[in-house]
Amino acid sequence: MSNAGSQTGTVPTGASSVASDKPTASRRRRAPLLVGLLMIAVASAGYLGWRYLTPSPSAAPEPPRPVPVIATTVQKQNFPIVLTGIGNVTALNSATVRSMVTEQIVSVDFKDGQFVKKGELLGQLDPSTYQAQLDQAEANLARDQAHLENGQINLSRYVPLQKQGFAPQQQVATQQAMIAQEQATIKADQAAIEYAKTELSYTKLVAPFDGVAGIRLLDVGNIIHSSTTRGSPTEPNALVVINQVQPISVIFTLAAADIPGVQDALAKGPVKAIALSADGKTELDTGALAAIDNQANTTSGTISLKATFPNPERRLWPGMFVNVRVITQVQDNGLTVPLDAVQQGPQGQYVFVVDSDHKVAMQPVSVRETLNGEALIVKGLSAGETVVVRGQYRLTPGSVVSLADPNNPTAVPNPTPASAGLLP
Repeated sequence: MSNAGSQTGTVPTGASSVASDKPTASRRRRAPLLVGLLMIAVASAGYLGWRYLTPSPSAAPEPPRPVPVIATTVQKQNFPIVLTGIGNVTALNSATVRSMVTEQIVSVDFKDGQFVKKGELLGQLDPSTYQAQLDQAEANLARDQAHLENGQINLSRYVPLQKQGFAPQQQVATQQAMIAQEQATIKADQAAIEYAKTELSYTKLVAPFDGVAGIRLLDVGNIIHSSTTRGSPTEPNALVVINQVQPISVIFTLAAADIPGVQDALAKGPVKAIALSADGKTELDTGALAAIDNQANTTSGTISLKATFPNPERRLWPGMFVNVRVITQVQDNGLTVPLDAVQQGPQGQYVFVVDSDHKVAMQPVSVRETLNGEALIVKGLSAGETVVVRGQYRLTPGSVVSLADPNNPTAVPNPTPASAGLLP
């Protein structure tokens, strides 16, 4: 019984060994599978990394769009060479209307700022004193003329009597002397009349030339003193100032070094002068150079010149500051471009030239003269070349451009300081 029970409770050794080998075989079968899965994962990760890191092929870049600009061609034309100076407008003639006599003003016959003609009455002084002097001189003349006439009658009587021996020679000679004396007195009376008339004429204050009357300095009822006497220091001694403005003159200055060229121009004929506003933008009148001062200013190195202008519209007025251009010569067939085409760079002035392929290049130029928005080019360009006038701020050498309508400036806007940046 004990043996049987021990045999049933005992597990065979062989069976135990077989049971322990089963998990080991299962693990051995799973190992290749895990290795394969791991290799697949590594390969997938490598492929994904390669796809992520490798750039995909891109399309070819589009060519840059042409830059719109406004352009023009280099022109050939006669171009004036000018010298410009700053000057002051002055009246061609200016006169302070004073009195030659001391009298009371009884009338003022002009308005402030009125245009007056030569000889026109400006003011009347009290003439009564001088009229009385004239009347007295004329009365003296009439009296002495009567004395002369009586003496001549007596002489006509004495001469026949003297020839007949009834009158002495001395009486005839005395009568002749009295006639001569009366004739001299009459001349003195005539001179007194002329003097009285002159004095009387001084009571009429008239315009010495055509011009503009200023603001009157004395009113009716005031005493105006003669030029040889003065009233109180605070009392005006003149009625008004008259300025001649047609024609009118401008005194301006140029560098002394420019004077030889001006003299050469004067030697060939009249030199044209143009008066412009103080900002140089508005042409006021055209005239001619009248004179060069006889001495230069050693401090400033300048010399004064005078030009006269007809001033038909009275746009020039005494006291104005103006610019004066003097045309000394004319450059025949000069090459010109609009001034806007000329740019300033670190190396100097240049323009953008457009070639047949609509590509631009920077071309250095030399400018001799600028006038009325045009520049005279002496080096760097040829007639007929195309240059950019508007839109340069977007250009670099080699840029391709499209030519916009020059009659539509808005097609190529001007840059603002913030957007333009620095010119090359």
